[in-house]
Amino acid sequence: MLQISPNTLPIAHTVPTLQRARGDGRIAVKSAGGINRLAVLYQDGCAKIRLPRAAPGAPLEAVLINTAGGLTGGDRMNWSISVGQGAGASVTTQACERIYKTTGPAARVETRVEIADDGNLAFLPQETILFDRSSFERSLSADLTANARLLVVEPLVFGRQAMGEDVLAAHYRDRWRIRVDGRLVHSEDVAMDGDVQALLGHRAVTNGARAIATVLVIGSEVETQLDAVRTIIGDDGGASAWRVGGSGKLLARIVAPDSYELRKRLIPLIALLNGRAGLPKIWTT
Repeated sequence: MLQISPNTLPIAHTVPTLQRARGDGRIAVKSAGGINRLAVLYQDGCAKIRLPRAAPGAPLEAVLINTAGGLTGGDRMNWSISVGQGAGASVTTQACERIYKTTGPAARVETRVEIADDGNLAFLPQETILFDRSSFERSLSADLTANARLLVVEPLVFGRQAMGEDVLAAHYRDRWRIRVDGRLVHSEDVAMDGDVQALLGHRAVTNGARAIATVLVIGSEVETQLDAVRTIIGDDGGASAWRVGGSGKLLARIVAPDSYELRKRLIPLIALLNGRAGLPKIWTT
């Protein structure tokens, strides 16, 4: 008879389930007596929202925070921003969001925006930095009424030049859907895979620039700011303005060798397009 000692039993090796960051943050802003006030604040997981003190009558300022300290494969962040009738808000991030390398699934960030009549939102996150062998997918969906206004600035950096970082392999997806009164007025999908550094080297992409930004404004009379926007951008990108189904739309793209040079264009551009609210304080601290 064959006898097997417990000490000689084969050991089953299992791959441990890795801990992943999860965050869900929601904020709603209302106007009460001419003052922008917080209506809803919800925070779950690694998503936190802080509200710096703003001057009376100024847009409510909110700072989105990922306490996980960056994102990697399988992490999920969900943000929801709602601006009520006649209210105004400026939403930014505490710091640059870092997307680290992974051998697993993509990190994902989803942002949903709603703006009611006469509402005004400036969505101004700081730079997203992609590291080599990172995998990242994000989406932005916004629904606003015909007399609301939306400003979006999304900067993206492929590796930190000062640190000698190259993004030789990465997976990146970016999907935007913007609707006015239910009608699609802006749609774009960006996809990059493989040797991103080589892809950026193409003249039709960024001609070697490692930092890019998309700036979008939806609102009335945005065409009047086009000349000033083009002056700020100079030869580092381009801008156009037109009307889509009665809605004004201004779209600009900017490229730069690094985030420092990119900010030289973005800071005055935000100051111009964001009216008296100007640049969020945290961008300069």
